Amino acid sequence: MIPDMPTETSTSIVVLFGAACALLIVATIAGEILRYRLARHGSHPTVETYVTRLHSWWGLVFLLAIALLVGRSGVILLFAFASFAALREFLTLTRKTKADHWALIAAFYVVFPVQYLLVWMGADGLFSIFVPVYAFLILPILSVIRGDGRDFLSRVSETQWGLMICVFCASHIPALVTLDIEGSTGRSVLLIAFLVLVVQLGDLAEYYTGRRFGKKRLASDLSPKTREGVFYGTLAATGLGLLLFWITPFTPWAAALIALIIYLIGVGGSLVLSAIKHDRGVKSWGHLIPGQGGFVDQMDSVVFAAPVFFHLTRYFYGA
Repeated sequence: MIPDMPTETSTSIVVLFGAACALLIVATIAGEILRYRLARHGSHPTVETYVTRLHSWWGLVFLLAIALLVGRSGVILLFAFASFAALREFLTLTRKTKADHWALIAAFYVVFPVQYLLVWMGADGLFSIFVPVYAFLILPILSVIRGDGRDFLSRVSETQWGLMICVFCASHIPALVTLDIEGSTGRSVLLIAFLVLVVQLGDLAEYYTGRRFGKKRLASDLSPKTREGVFYGTLAATGLGLLLFWITPFTPWAAALIALIIYLIGVGGSLVLSAIKHDRGVKSWGHLIPGQGGFVDQMDSVVFAAPVFFHLTRYFYGA
């Protein structure tokens, strides 16, 4: 166990890890059985992708569990790395000129580290406005003083969007460990587990059911998500939120309601990033995670849900 972490919190993380592994074992066995039965008719793309995602999830669950057990430093370092990689993926697909070099240097080597330093310090009032106020105003100035006005609005907007999604929104995930919640000392780290498990497992349920039973797409030509899949994903996320209320300061029904809200926000975020990929003419942001694309593909739902979850928790349950 980690010395600075209460034994009860460490035990809860181990229990959650065991439960997640049990769910993945069941899902993996079901996926392999389904793949075996369909093999006689040739490969089935939906099932193959589903099984590949499950294999990747094993690694992600282990990585997240280790970071949670390490505590504040482990969580912040993990998501800072993911945030940096996601920002690199995002800005790789944007249009830039030489006039944007200073702004890009500032984004990666000033805005990004300062944002995570503020998270480390627990300066929630400042890190909540640093990117959307200070970076929003300063980065365009760094671009405009180079004197190139070609596609200026789109160039600046793309950089700002990248920072908002990959740095500002993503930093709210580790920021959950800094929350001071009355009666839950040392257990704020478990809020990250709640957020990630609810949104991601809801997405996994939506992916499988949507492709097996879905008929009506939410956004034609932009995403394979279907209304039926989101319905089942909502049931899964809300039910899981209800089951996991014990790791949060929420009552059972409040946990279910918050799970519902963050899952639906996550669905919206996934659609937004799918629209951006469609605009850029790509199918995924990267290829670092087998079966799941890049870091942005993996984090899309969670990063949209994170600020909403952080501020709902801080407002209603903060000490």
